[in-house]
Formats: sequence, C-alpha cells, structure tokens
Amino acid sequence: MGLLILVRHAHSTANAAGILSGQRKGVSLTATGKEQAISLAERIGKADINQILISPLERCRETLEPWLEKYGNSRMKVEIEPRLIEVDYGSWSGKKLRSLTTQKLWSSVQRTPSRVTFPGGESLLAMQERSMAAIHDAFGARSSKGHVMVVSHGDVIKSIVASSLGMHLDEFQRIVIDPASVTIIDFESPRPRALVINNASGSVSALLGDRAKKRILLGGGSGPLAKKKSK
Repeated sequence: MGLLILVRHAHSTANAAGILSGQRKGVSLTATGKEQAISLAERIGKADINQILISPLERCRETLEPWLEKYGNSRMKVEIEPRLIEVDYGSWSGKKLRSLTTQKLWSSVQRTPSRVTFPGGESLLAMQERSMAAIHDAFGARSSKGHVMVVSHGDVIKSIVASSLGMHLDEFQRIVIDPASVTIIDFESPRPRALVINNASGSVSALLGDRAKKRILLGGGSGPLAKKKSK
C-alpha cells in the first residue's frame, strides 16, 4: 500500500511574527519549531518511505532534518521539488496577516479562492495544479510500493487534500493544517481516502508501519494493525 504523507513545516519566524512570508527566503524555524521538528521525527518514526519531496524553502528542509538524521537511508530518494513551494503571494508577501484581512481581496480568498490571483503573484488554482502534478508524477515514477512523503506549506497541503478528496478548491479553507502536522492519504485507492488529517501532536508510526494491502471501511476502519506480542 502506498500512502501520501503530507508534512507541514514546523513553527517558523514568520508564524511567530504573524507575517505572510510566501516564497521569501530567510524564514527559518523558531526554537519552538526546532523542538517540534525533533518531536515530529519520533511521531513519524521508521517507515517504508520510497520517496521524499521537499519544498525549496529553508523552513521545510529544517523541519525534516531530525527525521533524516535518525531514519534516513541511502535507498530513499530525496528531492527538492520546486512545484511544492509556498504560494507566490506577490505584493502580499512579507505583510502582516492582520493588515491583509482588511483588503477587499481577503473575502474572496476565504470564500472563492479558485478565482483569486494575488497581486503580482500567482493564482491559488495554479498553485493547486502544480502541486498535484508533482504528486501524480511521484506516484507514477515509483519503483516500489513504499510511501511518498511531502514536506511543504499550509495552503499547498490544503489544496492537495481538497483535490485528493474530490473537493472543489473553494472548499479548501475548511481544512486546517497546523505547523508540524501530519496528514496521510491512501493515494493508491481507486478513490484517495484520508486516513489522518492535521495530526499535530500524536504518533502516526503505527499506521505507517501497517503493511495491509487493502482497507475495508464498511462500518468504519479497524485502525492500525496491532503488533503481535512475542511469546
């Protein structure tokens, strides 16, 4: 079974300042974010990951470093994937979120994001199209059935979740993706299914270690397979 593991970067200096950083460079993790990254490594644990795609921005690489140091190996394909970079917010980049809420465009961002193009930047629809192209390419090019892990940004991950679940982009603001959160989608199911959304504190290692090839969900799932106790 191949799972799509979506990881949002940990708490950043832009998060702390309440700034919409966008694609600006030089945004790193705060002390809290570094602690979250260390905890995230244990929450994910050892997993059968075939490919890792990382946004080019520093905060994403910093988030994954503790996990790679402990669980990375030479068989994993690790790539910087430009299509998973944060939204180009244009002239909104670097501005306080509180001030942006007074802009006329803000209402459209919240209600009809599929129609929004940021001044001097890109549209949210274009962002979704490029990010989903990266996901489809990754699953299409895999040489084994291991999982694919993506380390990216809140709006990018929200758009991937919305597309995977057949939601219109105008609904993606109903999805919450916190810093250092893990979202897991069974992407190889005939219809992709959400197994975990916005897990920002708990362990997901048991689920990622579940090698079951098929999940029968009539009546709900049965949860990760419990490990048999040795006698």
